[in-house]
Amino acid sequence: MGSKIKILNGFGMSLGILYIIGFGFGCSQFCGYPTRLHPYNQLHDCLKNPNSITLLSPPSIRRKYEHQHHPRATMATYDLTPRIAPNLDRHLVFPLLEFLQERQLYPEEQIFKSKIELLSKTNMVDYAMDIHKSLYHTEDVPQDMIERRAEVVARLKALEEGAAPLVAFLQNVNAVQELRADKQYNLQMLNDRFQIGPKQIEALYQYAKFQFECGNYSGAADYLYQYRALCTNSERSLSALWGKLAAEILMQNWDIALEELNRLKEIIDSKSFSSPLNQMQSRIWLMHWSLFIFFNHDNGRTQIIDLFNQDKYLNAIQTNAPHLLRYLSTAFIVNKRRRPQFKDFIKVLQQEQQSYKDPITEFLACVYVNYDFDGAQKKMRECEEVILNDPFLGKRVEDSNFSTVPMRDEFLENARLFIFETYCRIHQRINMGVLAEKLNLNYEEAERWIVNLIRNSKLDAKIDSQSGTVIMEPNQPNVYEQLIDHTKAISGRTYKLVGQLLEHAQAQAVR
Repeated sequence: MGSKIKILNGFGMSLGILYIIGFGFGCSQFCGYPTRLHPYNQLHDCLKNPNSITLLSPPSIRRKYEHQHHPRATMATYDLTPRIAPNLDRHLVFPLLEFLQERQLYPEEQIFKSKIELLSKTNMVDYAMDIHKSLYHTEDVPQDMIERRAEVVARLKALEEGAAPLVAFLQNVNAVQELRADKQYNLQMLNDRFQIGPKQIEALYQYAKFQFECGNYSGAADYLYQYRALCTNSERSLSALWGKLAAEILMQNWDIALEELNRLKEIIDSKSFSSPLNQMQSRIWLMHWSLFIFFNHDNGRTQIIDLFNQDKYLNAIQTNAPHLLRYLSTAFIVNKRRRPQFKDFIKVLQQEQQSYKDPITEFLACVYVNYDFDGAQKKMRECEEVILNDPFLGKRVEDSNFSTVPMRDEFLENARLFIFETYCRIHQRINMGVLAEKLNLNYEEAERWIVNLIRNSKLDAKIDSQSGTVIMEPNQPNVYEQLIDHTKAISGRTYKLVGQLLEHAQAQAVR
């Protein structure tokens, strides 16, 4: 055995111990997490059927916890892991399991068993061995794991030898400069001058895929990028692009991952699929993968609205992934710029209340549909727990001895503003004590919060300290602002209409 290396994922959590395996010929590789580069057939059947794993069945866990009077039971009720996991690559599932383990939403033993079940038919043998030792408190491992590890090492060595000619070429800077944008020229040049043909190019793909399965995301990303520059098979190139996106996400290269995400979106939107159902499924996969990027990228909260709120993607959410409404709702709440799409989104939430709801979507319904401010106050408390226990929303930031969850803080601040703005539209004079109760603040905090709003010109009001009330100034609508508000969406609607007409015309021409 070689030395050990600890790998950290995008959430800053340990993904386990990966071993460096030396082959005796000057090259060391990682043996880590396995996956399939194309999202078809990507998860073990147990994750496609969440109820087959106790961990991913919150109701059964909740019943057990309620019997034990465990306070975490309610939190597990809103865990979306059972719905999200089947739409992710294997590697992207492990950060979710690690987060659940850290938050102690489920018994640690069940999480270990879920990890082993997920790894049972993969090449991630060393990691499976470590989990087995932790789970059963022993240094012994099953013989089949030892045999499987030897197979992985032998297979990795064989793939490396098969891809060696093309890898050597790609490492030659002068030779690589001779490549052009014309793929056919490159293939002919490689064949004539370097005796590198389709067999060696296919070997590069298999080698890159295995590198990814062994946890060497950096090497896999480089080889997959170079493979796509030489590949003439559109399906295999698309598969490589999914793999590169996963590698960039796991390396936390959010800017590059966003570029790959947009590239993949263009292909999905323009590609001719065998059926609309396959295209919709690809969009659903893309949106699930994008959660890692959007909740880590600086501009992600705006871009998630741009993607999820497009008609075709919103239709996919409503059809087969309504749980993604949690993340779109959160993005609308924390986004500093109020968007004209928000009113239409509230209508979508109304339509989908029967198929999906959680405290975050119910909070918006309370404020903007039912005008139930007492209900909104209760939901806001539940929203805090949902955010803290969601692997995408509950990201913690450590600063010396201080730990905070930025999304939680921003959400609560903007949620209070949502309640306050809506409440003020209905009332002209508001009792400060009542308002403090609606905002989940004490009297002094509420008064200070409103003073800051007035001082920052976010609120046209004044405080009557003697009567303890907030007096709203009459707001006469500006006719020019009304005209702008009603016409600002015309260009976007016109663009959509023209696009639909062109699609219809192209479809008629094909027939």
